[in-house]
Amino acid sequence: MADRAIVDKIIQALAEYLKRDAGTIKAAHHLRDDLGLDSMAVIELLYKIEETFDLQIPDQDLVGLTTVESVASYVEGRLAPAKLAVKKAASNPAMAKSPTKRKAK
Repeated sequence: MADRAIVDKIIQALAEYLKRDAGTIKAAHHLRDDLGLDSMAVIELLYKIEETFDLQIPDQDLVGLTTVESVASYVEGRLAPAKLAVKKAASNPAMAKSPTKRKAK
């Protein structure tokens, strides 16, 4: 299962879009079959998710995004490389230090 914080943010975005209580939306819900989103609504939702998580979702990736869980797993996978880069920088003291300034002569 995807990170609960990511699932919660996606559910919140759906709840706002659908004007529903977030408690009625589950990770297993299908975007079209269970939540009634049409093609345009799915695209609008994914645009909101792009804004929320500061990422771009290529058109070819849209096909696999059918449930709340699949969207959350996709977002988590896209965010993982960024988190890994931050962890590597933090664990490498040479990368974490700011460059020293040279004094003018």
